[in-house]
Amino acid sequence: MTHALTLAHVPSAAGSLEAYIQAAHRVPMLTEAEELMLARRFRDEEDLDAARQLVLSHLRLVVSVARGYLGYGLPHADLIQEGNIGLMKAVKRFDPERGVRLVSFAMHWIKAEIHEYVIRNWRLVKIATTKAQRKLFFNLRGLKKGFNALSVQEAQAIAKTLGVKPEEVVEMETRLTGADVSLEPTTDSDDEAAEHFAPIAYLATDVHLEPSAQLERKQADRLQDAGLQSALSGLDDRSRTIICRRWLIEEGKEAATLHELAAEYNVSAERIRQIEVKAMQKMKGVLADYA
Repeated sequence: MTHALTLAHVPSAAGSLEAYIQAAHRVPMLTEAEELMLARRFRDEEDLDAARQLVLSHLRLVVSVARGYLGYGLPHADLIQEGNIGLMKAVKRFDPERGVRLVSFAMHWIKAEIHEYVIRNWRLVKIATTKAQRKLFFNLRGLKKGFNALSVQEAQAIAKTLGVKPEEVVEMETRLTGADVSLEPTTDSDDEAAEHFAPIAYLATDVHLEPSAQLERKQADRLQDAGLQSALSGLDDRSRTIICRRWLIEEGKEAATLHELAAEYNVSAERIRQIEVKAMQKMKGVLADYA
């Protein structure tokens, strides 16, 4: 069964926040009997007005929960709106026959939605992706005493309490105490020193290290290698051997001289030179086509 319950059924906290909070606290709380009646109407008859009354009567709960997350520096109104989404999800899934009040059931959904919002927006880079990291993120501040860095003993104690590794506690503390750094200096800064020490100033600027330049060089190397192999394959065995031993020797080895090759082939050194020149000219033509 699908219920079309949306934010349109919930007053917005985007206007005057104080007026919204006062209005939320003026909505009367439901008795258990009223809550059961409305929940059954919504479940059995898809009565959106019943769902709206359930949501409105619990807006004060969302305001209270959202207030506990103000330490992350995010707008209170946004936290409330995200909590309202969680509240509506709870109303949709609430089973009045389980013997549990909506306030207890909705708490999980409200916190879960606010947690997602805080993690998405508190930093440019996500700092909590696994279940253990999320547990650390939302509990470390409360368990940590004072503003100094955690000692080894404190990290071990917190790790034991939360059921995680001590090194994970230290890593999360580092993430929480660090700050996002702009790649470039801010436009409203007149400090020349800030420009020199911004990350963009000391990142590698060598054009040869750019991915596009490296890719171009690799492609050129492949073409040259393929062209060289094609040029060599067009030579006769003797010409190929002369070129390889004269110009394509392995590192650490010496090139053969004209006289050494002349002795091997029982010809004059001048004849070896002529063969070499002719082979080089032929290879240049093939390499020119590749270029």
